[in-house]
Amino acid sequence: MSSETAAATASATSLDVFNRRESEVRGYVRAFPTVFDRATGSTLVDADGREYLDFFAGAGVLNYGHNNPAFTAALVEYLERGGIIHGLDMATSAKKAFIEAFERFILEPRGLAHKLQFTGPTGANAVEAALKIARTATGRATVVAFTNAFHGLSLGSLAATGNSHYRGAAGVGLDDVARLPYDGYLGPDVDTLDLFEKMLDDAGSGLDLPAAVIVEAVQGEGGINVASASWLQRLRRITEERGILLILDEIQAGVGRTGAFFAFEESGIVPDLVTVSKSISGSGLPMSLLLLRPEVDVWKPGQHTGTFRGNNLAFVSARVALETYWADDAFMRQVAAKSALLRGELEQIAAEHPEQGFTVRGRGLFQGLVCDGDRTLASRVSKEAFTRGLVIETSGAFDEVLKFLPALTITDDELRRGLAIVRESLAAVLAG
Repeated sequence: MSSETAAATASATSLDVFNRRESEVRGYVRAFPTVFDRATGSTLVDADGREYLDFFAGAGVLNYGHNNPAFTAALVEYLERGGIIHGLDMATSAKKAFIEAFERFILEPRGLAHKLQFTGPTGANAVEAALKIARTATGRATVVAFTNAFHGLSLGSLAATGNSHYRGAAGVGLDDVARLPYDGYLGPDVDTLDLFEKMLDDAGSGLDLPAAVIVEAVQGEGGINVASASWLQRLRRITEERGILLILDEIQAGVGRTGAFFAFEESGIVPDLVTVSKSISGSGLPMSLLLLRPEVDVWKPGQHTGTFRGNNLAFVSARVALETYWADDAFMRQVAAKSALLRGELEQIAAEHPEQGFTVRGRGLFQGLVCDGDRTLASRVSKEAFTRGLVIETSGAFDEVLKFLPALTITDDELRRGLAIVRESLAAVLAG
């Protein structure tokens, strides 16, 4: 063994085995090159004991932080008593308790009559099911999706995703999706739904009557683009008048990320279908849901299945999350206060660097510092921040947005400390 190999092997955070054996498809390990070992709340610790503040939250999976003690205690108790772990779509006590909690704390207070479909472990599974049932229920094939959308990377969800980097890996045609401009895509003075409505009403437009429209109230991977309440309300009117189903993708923007449980709540609309995943389990365990209005639920028994649609451990921590954080509006008020702190600090950073032309956009604890002037800047700041002990990612078609996605349970002190690292990192990068 060479001295270089021995030195690499000696370090607990050596990435040698990953470089040697893991597929080239790996992504986040390239941005955050260390071996993480444990975590609590908003703190990650690598195998060498170095601490990192987390402004990434597992890409939105860990809204309640790492290893939330309330969830861990419930999971340990469930495991120790021999609770069912894998249940397909059989009835289990863990699943029953979750459905009852979701009904009590989420559906009933919002006047939602939707049924729940457990589609499999990932957000893409929920999107695939939503697209499939929309086409089945309407008998139509076309789905309308928007610029900069991200709905997943399996073929059906990928067809609705906008980014060419992801679409280029499909290997086959991505059909039956029509692409239209998202709110603000053509500038603040253009209502992009004028085009949609005109095309729907023009027999010569080439746009067949869609089965569904799929949309994110806040686009995460697309660059923290926010649809206004009025735009979503108009989209709901257009779809209702024409018998088009409206699918709200709440996989990253939901579960309190924008303050309310669902990002669409601000607009007051009621979607036909809602996809939920990422933070729904609370603990980071894989879980996803499709919410369907009863009249859309035209499945025949067993028509859409999946081996891992019954993750009972996820049901346990998901129930505890609902009981702990959504029994009243106290948690939403806390998120609102932290959101105001984050937004104010980001706007101040933008004001401190007028020559860069920074803008800030987002809702709740879902914010982006947009670096359009130099599209490499956000990635360079993210890289520099990691060397200073902060994990923060980028988004947007060109990775031009520094993406702030802290846990909703982060403390004000941690939030300020992370923002101070961002300031230091930005200053270091701009200084060359």
